[in-house]
Order: sequence, then structure tokens, then C-alpha cells
Amino acid sequence: MTIANEHKLEALLQTCADEPIRIPGAIQPHGALLTVDESSWIVQQASANAQALLGADGAAAGQPLARWLGEEAFACVRQALASGSLEDLDPLSLTFAGRAFDGLLHRHDGLLFLELEAVQEADGTLDRHLTRTLRRLQTARSLAELYEISVNEIRALTGYDRVLIYRFEEEGHGQVIAESATPDLDAYQGLFFPASDIPQQARELYRLNWLRIIPDATYVPVPMLPALRPDNGQPLDMSFAVLRSVSPIHCQYIRNMGVRSSMSISLLKDDRLWGLISCGNRQPLRVPHRLRAACQTIGQVLSMQISALEEVQAQRQREAKGSLLKSVAQAMGEVEGDVYQGLIDHAQDLLALADAEGAAVLIEDQLHLIGQCPTAEQVKALGQWVQAQPGPVIETANLSREFPAAADYPGIASGLLAFSLPKPVENAVMWFRPEVKGSVKWSGNPDASKRVVANRLQPRESFEAWKQEVDATARAWSVGEVYAVSDLRRSALEADLARQVLREKDAVRARDELVAVVSHDLRSPLTAIVMQCGMMQRVIAADVSPSSKRLNSAIDTLQRATARMTNLLEDLLDTSKIEAGRYSISPQPVDLTQFFEDAWSLLAPMAVNKFIELSFTSEPGLRIMADTERMFQVVSNLVGNAIKFTPKEGRISVVATVQGEFVEIRINDSGAGIAPDQLPHVFERYWRIREGNPSGTGLGLYISQGIVKAHGGELVASSEVGVGSEFRFTVPVA
Repeated sequence: MTIANEHKLEALLQTCADEPIRIPGAIQPHGALLTVDESSWIVQQASANAQALLGADGAAAGQPLARWLGEEAFACVRQALASGSLEDLDPLSLTFAGRAFDGLLHRHDGLLFLELEAVQEADGTLDRHLTRTLRRLQTARSLAELYEISVNEIRALTGYDRVLIYRFEEEGHGQVIAESATPDLDAYQGLFFPASDIPQQARELYRLNWLRIIPDATYVPVPMLPALRPDNGQPLDMSFAVLRSVSPIHCQYIRNMGVRSSMSISLLKDDRLWGLISCGNRQPLRVPHRLRAACQTIGQVLSMQISALEEVQAQRQREAKGSLLKSVAQAMGEVEGDVYQGLIDHAQDLLALADAEGAAVLIEDQLHLIGQCPTAEQVKALGQWVQAQPGPVIETANLSREFPAAADYPGIASGLLAFSLPKPVENAVMWFRPEVKGSVKWSGNPDASKRVVANRLQPRESFEAWKQEVDATARAWSVGEVYAVSDLRRSALEADLARQVLREKDAVRARDELVAVVSHDLRSPLTAIVMQCGMMQRVIAADVSPSSKRLNSAIDTLQRATARMTNLLEDLLDTSKIEAGRYSISPQPVDLTQFFEDAWSLLAPMAVNKFIELSFTSEPGLRIMADTERMFQVVSNLVGNAIKFTPKEGRISVVATVQGEFVEIRINDSGAGIAPDQLPHVFERYWRIREGNPSGTGLGLYISQGIVKAHGGELVASSEVGVGSEFRFTVPVA
């Protein structure tokens, strides 16, 4: 084929893919279609054959539905629509013009679609046959048995020459996996059909509609009148219409197969198109609606049974790997160092888990190769690609198609199964399978699935078996193997997280121990410094010389620094206990009035120095359950902060009120307030952003919150810049 012809074919294929099959503007002639505006019951469009088929002489689009059906049938339609869902109505039995019709109803795009087919002679044994078929489907113990029952039963029910099940592969093409046909027909069992045979938009319509039928592929399409919708001037969307006319290319395609009549039943799995039951007949064959509905039911049950049996099959494969998986997972949990080391120590089990010829374990700059593997450099490059993939487990039987560099080693790694863990270092576990040279049997040459005749795209004419040699493709990974690797990844993730938690606990414990040791060891020298400072002050007390005054000032500075250092050590100890969840209190009943008096006597001198009005108010006789020393630490911290950040002659109030089973204590000040962007952070460790607090440790509010929580209460803050702040906390009533 020349380059020009290739470009022409590509353009025509794109045109085919974009063919407006949802809006063909016509129907098949074995029925009639009316579209109705339910608000007025006016027929918007009618198929050109409707007047003759329905015996509605003189009826036309734009007239009431009653004019088309007669008053009695129209009343039947209205009553049925008012009494139940459309799914329960199909088919709606109607009689008019001396004939019986099956009425198929659905709503779409603001219109009611009424499709009418003349009733054929009913098969009185249909219900019994359907019940038997469904019972047999439910008793199938394997997928192969399930497929065989389905094709044989549908062929017996419908009379088609050939019934086959066609399964879609990941690559888009399909394979015939079951077939029932008359002996004189060519066998399609096992053959592959190229993806281009069924364009994507056609697959979507198969997904949306359980069944599609073509009684005679040589039919002449019946146009809709008028051609466009009169309400909006748009083509009629017939996505869900049973009578919808199909692509002429498809009609030619099935005629090229030697078929005049066809029916397709969709098979869905997780709302995806899994495959099709495809029926074909060499002569025209019209299957009545009730029989089609029975076949649709078989397709729906088959879809559910396929999913159920695939799950059972996968579970069996998964259970077969159970002992191996348990052994490897246990090794990862018990090994010292990285969890992957447990995999390296059980190399043969690792290979057996995925039935692979080679495996690789990458841990940062260390690479361990097991069995038949590409070179270390090639595996490292592949490991980087694996880590960049979005899914938790990567699976492919044709690696070079997704990772072109793998074309250098198809005989070692055409198949890849791999995963990595969300670690900060490079890591991956990979299994390899070599290519399996062989052939695939296609129904006709897939490279000639479409051809150009007179600048028009034509479907292929040959469906004879055509063998294609295949390379760079490995034996596919089974569902059970993929499950096993997914389970292994989960076990590795759990073991790795457990190690991280243990390391963090050890780090916290070591820090706590360090803080405790440092605190203990520093207290003695700090106490000695304080005592020596006091002694020096007493010695020089009587000396009023300038040098003695300078020395006394230096001793004061030393005492303040020592006191701050002691407070910091206490805060660090408290912080360490809070973070470790080991902060303990000894609550007992406390008279709140006496507690407030003691707090006021100790804090009032600080307030007096700034001429700040400080008040404590409590309901009489109120008692709380609290650790007195720790609770005083909270109150003194909060009031001390308020005094520090309230300007001279300001006001600070401490008020306690009962709130159910708790006492709420509120500390309000008239200070400058806290900026909105800082307020959410005030209880964080080392928060000391406010000006005028250069000497604070930034741990006071964090520790206060920890103490309140240890009492079972809650500490919160609110503030308004320029007005003041409020800190409030709760403590249980005694």
C-alpha cells in the first residue's frame, strides 16, 4: 500500500469512528417508531412506514398520538405510563386497526419513544425453556461449562445457525471463546477479531443497550419524518431505540460473513463491556420481542455468573499461593533491616509466588537479581520506570510495548509483574517472564480489516483463519498471581510501616530519656549556683562601693538566668511526657474559691506593677476535681501571659461558671489581641511570635493544653485585635 493510500485509509477509518450511529435518521423496517411530547401528546416525528404499518391513514407528524393509535389504544398507553415504570411495561400489548402490537417505550432527551412491532405467534413453551436455561446456568461449575450452556440454549431457543461468545481483550480485539453452530459452517472457536471490527462508539452503545437485532441485513432504512426534531431542529438521538438503523458498513460486514440476520446480547462486568453473545443466521430471521427478552435475561444472568465464577477461580488461585505468601510475609516481618531483605532470603519462594523465571529486588543502591534477569543496569532503569507508574501493581505480558527499552531483552523479560513501596528511597520488586514465540489465529488478516473502494471504506470480505506469528509477548499473568503479588505488597507495606512506627517510638523514648537525664543532672549544679549566688549577696550586702554594686547586679542576672534555665528544664520534661502520652495527674476535690484566693495573692503583685485591675470570680461553694499544683500551673500561665501582654491600666478577669458536668474558667484581658493568622497556632510548641515575648520558651500554652486534656477538659482561645483575648478551659465538677 502506498503512503498516499495509507493516509486515505487512516482518514476514512477516522470518519468511520466518527460516524453518527446514534443519529441515523432512520429505523429498520420490521417496526414503526413514534416520538411524542408528553406535555401535549403530540407526535413529533414518525417513521415513514408508520402510517401503513399501523393502519393510520391520514395521520402525520404534528398530530395527537390518539390520531395514530385510536382513542382506546391511546388511553391504554396513558394509563400504563401513569401506573408503573417503563421497565415494567415492556412490552405493552396494544390492539388497533385489527392487529396486535408489542409497544416498547422509553424516554430520552425530553421525548417519549414508542416503538411498535406486530406480534408474532407466541411460543407457549418459552417460559419453561427459559426457566430450564437459567437453572442450568446457575449450576455451572466452571466458566467453560457456563459458556457452552449459554450458546447451546440460545441457539435452541432462537433457531440461529450460529451462536458464539466473543470476549474483549485488554488490547481491544476480541476472541471467540465458545460457539454452537450447524455442522456446515466454518468454525470460529478460538479465533481473534481485530478491534477495528467494532469501533469505540459502537462498543459504547453495546454497553448502554443489552440487546441489538438486525432481522435482515439487506433492509432498506426507513427515514424519520420530518428528518429533524421540530422542537429544536436537531437530529433525533436514537441511542436507546431498538429499531435504530445501523451503519451500512456493519450491514455489509455481516453480509460478507455470509449472514443475513444477526442479534447481539451484551455481557457486562462492573459496568464495562466484557463481551458479546453474537447470533447469526444465513437467512432473514425475525425474533419476536418476548423471545428477545428471554435471551436478554440469559445475557444478564450470564454476566453475573461470569463475574461470580471468575471471582471463585481467582480465589482458588489466590488460596493456592497462601502458604507461600504466608512464609514470605512472615520473613519480611521478622528479618532485621529492610523488609525486602526477607524476600531476598526466600528467593525460591519469591519466584514461585508469581511462577516467574526471574526476579529482582531493588533497595536504594543495592540490587539483588534472582534467576533469569536482564543486566543490573537494565533492571535499574526498569525500576525507575516502575516507580513512576501510578498503579500499586504493574502487570504486562508485552513489556516492550509500554517500556521500549525492554525490546533489548525480550527473551528474558517480555512479561513484567512489579510493585514498589512509598518510601523515600528507590525500591521495587520485579518478576520476569521470557517471550513465548507462537502464533495467533485471526478471523482474516487483521491488517486488511478495512479496505477502500471508490473512495469509500468497505469492511473486509475474508474471514478465513489467518495465522500471525507473535514475539516479545510472554505468558500472561493469572488473576491469582496478580492477587498474590498485591497481597505481598500489602504485607510489605504493613511490615515497613510497623518498622517506621517502632523506630519513631525508639527515637521518642531515647529523647525522653535524654531529657530526663539532662534535667536531673543539671538540677544539682543549678541549685548549687543559686545557693552560691545567695551566699555572695549576703557577703557583699554591707558593702556599698561601686564595685560591690556591679557585682550584686551580675549576681542578680545570674540568678534570673538560672531560674529561667530551671523553668525551661521543667517545661521540656512536661512536653516530653505530653508527647509520649505519659503525662499523669492526681486529681482530688478542690474548693475553687480558696484556689482563686491563693492564685490572686501570688499573681496580684505582677498586675499591680502595671496598674492592671485583676479579678477572680466564682460561684460560692463550687468544687472541681483537679490536681492543684498542675491546675495552678495552667492558671498562672494564662493569667501571667495576660498580664504580660496587657498594657498598663488594663483589665483582666477570671470567671468560673458551671456548664453541665464541667466548670468553665474564662480568662479575659483588654490587651492588643492576637492576629487571626496566628490564633490557630497559639497552642503549638514554641509559639512565641508576639512582640514583647523574647524570653518565653513558647511551651507554656502547649503544656497548659496538655494539662487540661489530662483532666478531661478542653482549652481554647479567641481574640479580636485591638479589643483583647479570651482563653477558656473546662475541668470536671467535683
